[in-house]
Amino acid sequence: QVQLVESGGGLVQAGGSLRLSCAASQNIFGITTIGWYRQAPGTQRDLVAAISSGTTIYADSVKGRFTISRDNAKNTVYLQMNSLKPEDTAVYYCKISLITQYEYWGQGTQVTVSS
Repeated sequence: QVQLVESGGGLVQAGGSLRLSCAASQNIFGITTIGWYRQAPGTQRDLVAAISSGTTIYADSVKGRFTISRDNAKNTVYLQMNSLKPEDTAVYYCKISLITQYEYWGQGTQVTVSS
């Protein structure tokens, strides 16, 4: 069973940076999309950034501040978050989607941005 383990969350002041990591426990074949999502209390889980077929997409709210990347050799995907704002506070999840339409989710990592 594949597991995704996120790390890198924490408490940071507004304007600061964090880098989230999502490591897969083993090689995963047939990946179509790798994405980061976030969910603040009382809200739905929303897409933050994703890589699909070599194309990267970002939510408008994070464009120019966040960067998604992957290291295939390490089975890891990253989310570099710069110029953080209090409204970025949420639990961040990574998701891997397969060509079979199966999806793997990580357990989430808390990001808190203080003003």
